[in-house]
Amino acid sequence: MKKLARGAALAVLAGTVATACAPGTAKTASSEDKQTGTVKVWLYDEANRAPKEQVVAQAVADFKAKHAGVDVQVSYIPTDAGPRAEKMKGAFNDPSSAPDVVEFGNTDLFGYTASGGLADITSDLANWEEGKDLPQDLKDTAVVDGKTYGLPWWLGVRALYYRTDVFAELGLSAPTSYAELKSAAEKVRSAHGDMLGIAVGGKYTFGALPFVWANGGDLAAQNGSAYTAAIDSEQAQAGVKAYTDLFSDGICPAQQCADLTGGKTVESFAAGKAGMAILPNSSRSAVEAGAAKDKYAIVPLPGASAGRIAPAFSGGNDLGVMKSTQHRSLAVDFIKELASKKNQLALFDAMGNLPTLSSARAEVVQKQPWLKPFTDTIAAGTKFVPKDAAWAKIDAQAVVPTMLQKVITGKADVAAATKEAAAAMNSSFSAK
Repeated sequence: MKKLARGAALAVLAGTVATACAPGTAKTASSEDKQTGTVKVWLYDEANRAPKEQVVAQAVADFKAKHAGVDVQVSYIPTDAGPRAEKMKGAFNDPSSAPDVVEFGNTDLFGYTASGGLADITSDLANWEEGKDLPQDLKDTAVVDGKTYGLPWWLGVRALYYRTDVFAELGLSAPTSYAELKSAAEKVRSAHGDMLGIAVGGKYTFGALPFVWANGGDLAAQNGSAYTAAIDSEQAQAGVKAYTDLFSDGICPAQQCADLTGGKTVESFAAGKAGMAILPNSSRSAVEAGAAKDKYAIVPLPGASAGRIAPAFSGGNDLGVMKSTQHRSLAVDFIKELASKKNQLALFDAMGNLPTLSSARAEVVQKQPWLKPFTDTIAAGTKFVPKDAAWAKIDAQAVVPTMLQKVITGKADVAAATKEAAAAMNSSFSAK
């Protein structure tokens, strides 16, 4: 993914989500389904928009060729959380200003559905032939209370980057279990005192969660449509301990690593200052531009036991249809066009965005073998945050990073820190 992490997705993949004001409550508009006219589309802007514009322009041309009398108006909206939230709030409150189709970060989905702004497109996608190529765990990220509100368009996951030259020097192999990862990190740090054994961060939520999931834990448990915090379960606590145990003087000293974000771990590894790091596929370009170029390889992040892959967070962006649209059928047809295999492959070629369709991912791996650890991670099963509007508040309050940092800095043990985090989560879940 070129710089796969952008806007909300940038925050998701870097583990530093910024949450702005709530999007408001959507007002009801006409249920008319016009078959002609203009379909308005809002997509995320890019630092370098031209490659995306080329892909979208071709998709628009193909769509118009199939729909006589229809035009498509594409606008690019801010990716920064504050301006984007204001834009969406305005669209929800004023249907006349709203688009028909919108791109959004997959963790934004819950707030948008709670506001009533997105259309339920479950039946619209049921018979979409290409949709059968979407893995169930990715489909599930766009489902709230049994209804589908988004079409996963592209995704990003993390894997383990490691320094091949350092590992060869020390006679190490790529780790296949947590125990091997920790041991390798200690040996790297021991042999190279100016290098972190593995770059981990106290503010790196999505670098820590795979350890929780690998130990059978989770952020929260769902009972019907309600969530209850589970971060203080025995399994989750084992995962928190596994992650925070990496913040030792012999691996990644707390005074250096407690405040690291996901982005800072990228910088550390790319600069040649770490033997390993847990990074998204989008970070490869940064690594290639740094001191670690040609001196690294990538493998799936190992799980708790040998041969297991730690579940990764399924980050990425979706396409949705606004509930206020007066071009519902056309809007659905357009998101199918934009998310087709043809256009997912084009988007990968243009920007590096990893396709959500399984067959498309298989093709890009043939062209770019370095992606295989990421697709293997996806195939092993991904995880997601609680599909609840309260997650935005939990994330904005830095509940997980605060928990991690308290353990890392010795202000609390794992049991106390996770119970405090669980209480904060439950307060948000119950406050809706």
